[in-house]
Amino acid sequence: MNALILLGIDTSGKTASVAVCDEENVLAQTSVLTRLTHSQVIMPLCSDVLRNAGISLNNVDAMVVSSGPGSYTGLRIGVSAVKAMSFAMKKKCLGVSTLESLAYNMRGFHGVVCTVMKARLNLMYTAFFTSHMNVITRIFDDTILTEEDIISRIKSYHGDIVLVGDAAAELYSKDGLSELENVNLAPPHLRLQLASSLCYASFDKQFGTAETLNAEYLQATKAEKDLIDELQAKNA
Repeated sequence: MNALILLGIDTSGKTASVAVCDEENVLAQTSVLTRLTHSQVIMPLCSDVLRNAGISLNNVDAMVVSSGPGSYTGLRIGVSAVKAMSFAMKKKCLGVSTLESLAYNMRGFHGVVCTVMKARLNLMYTAFFTSHMNVITRIFDDTILTEEDIISRIKSYHGDIVLVGDAAAELYSKDGLSELENVNLAPPHLRLQLASSLCYASFDKQFGTAETLNAEYLQATKAEKDLIDELQAKNA
C-alpha cells in the first residue's frame, strides 16, 4: 500500500507555512514570517513545496488546513485555498485546531504542552496537552483565558511544561514563570506554526469534503461584534 501523502497549509498567524508529508517523512516544507498578506504568498508557496517534493497536486491524497483560532483574515485565506483545491481536485480535506497543531511541534517532549496565541488585550487563545512517547493527548478544549488564568494553570502543574505559540515568549517573561525549573519555552524554530505539525496532527483523523470545512474563530469577528453592538444600542 502506498503511503498517505498530505498537503498542509497554515495561515493562522504571521507565519505562512506549507508542507507535504507522508506518515514517516516531511517531503518538503517552507515557512515564511511574511510581511505580505497570506493571499499573496500561499499559492506560490504551495507550488514551490510540491515542486521541491517532486510531486504534483494529483499525487496528494488529502489536504489539511489550520482552521483556528488565529487571525480572522489569515484563517479565511487558508481555508478558502484548501476548499478551492479540494473542490477542483476532488480531494478530501480537514480543518485542524491551530493550538493542537502547535502541540505537535513538541511531540518529542515529555510532559505538558501549553499552547498560547495572542487574542486581544490581555486575553490569549490556549489549550493544554500531554506529550508522552510521541503521543499528544488533549487536556481541555481550545478556549480564551486571561494571562493571569493561564499562568495560574501553568503553576498548578508540578511536572515539566513547555510553552508554545506566538504568545509563549511574552507569557514566559511574566510573573516569574521563567524562574521556575519545570517551565520551559519552546525554541524559536519550534515556537510558531508549522504545516508539518499540522499534517502529523491529522493522520489519525477522519477527513471530510470541502462543504464541511470552515474556520473556527473562538470569538466573534469584528462584523459580528459591530452587529451585536448595533442591536444592543437599538434595544437600549
